[in-house]
Amino acid sequence: MRRYIVFMVIFSFLLAGCQADENLEGGAPFSGRMDPAFTDWYVPDYFIPETVYVVGLGDSLTEGVGDERKKDGYFGRMTRDMERWKGVKEIESNNLAKRGKRSDQLIEQMEDPEVQSEIKRADVIYLTIGGNDIMKVVKANIFKLKMKPFYAELGEFENRLDEVFKIIRGLNGDAIIVIAGLYNPFSIVTDEPNEFETIIEDWNEAIEVQAIMDEKACFVPVIDLFDSNEDLVYHTDFFHPNAKGYDTMAARYKASIQKCGLAELSEGKLDFGE
Repeated sequence: MRRYIVFMVIFSFLLAGCQADENLEGGAPFSGRMDPAFTDWYVPDYFIPETVYVVGLGDSLTEGVGDERKKDGYFGRMTRDMERWKGVKEIESNNLAKRGKRSDQLIEQMEDPEVQSEIKRADVIYLTIGGNDIMKVVKANIFKLKMKPFYAELGEFENRLDEVFKIIRGLNGDAIIVIAGLYNPFSIVTDEPNEFETIIEDWNEAIEVQAIMDEKACFVPVIDLFDSNEDLVYHTDFFHPNAKGYDTMAARYKASIQKCGLAELSEGKLDFGE
């Protein structure tokens, strides 16, 4: 009997406690409470790193001519930096750029089935082209340099550059194309404003417009990096960058890709590390 009374007392306290909890200010009956909601988890594509294949196309700037440290110019510096990017397990690369290449010669090179196979594999394509197209005009008119031949050639260059992009996109619609502008190597001769500066700016505008129209390409301006040789960025040929010049180019490439939005360009597959 005593055990029964103790049991009833304890049961009464428990029941009272439950009723008190139910009537606390702001409380709600147990049956009316909402189950806790869990938000959907978002796992970015770069969470699982993959091998990224990088291809270099174009002229001596992508080949790395003038780099006395033998680090393969901006291309080698960028591929090494890319190993720290989110979404990168490892970098594989093939630099197909060659010294002296013009846009018409690049189109011819891209007709090679082996080159086409490389473009198809590419996740990122680094491209420099146009400098030798301009130099062709300079050499042909060395004793009578006027603006008209440069703009006549610019129209042809725009058509060829458009063809280059069409060929790439016909083979690979997903690769990120990173294309640099041109600079004026004659700035080491004089720092006075001249017509050649205007020519370079207009050719750069044509390259940038092509990149913008592509929507998965990024334009990298470099004209200011090689304006005179005050920072000692030129090789001894006073035409190509030296190792320091390629260091500054690589830094500009990274800054430009950040500005373009790496995650957006890669559709979430790549991004910069912390």
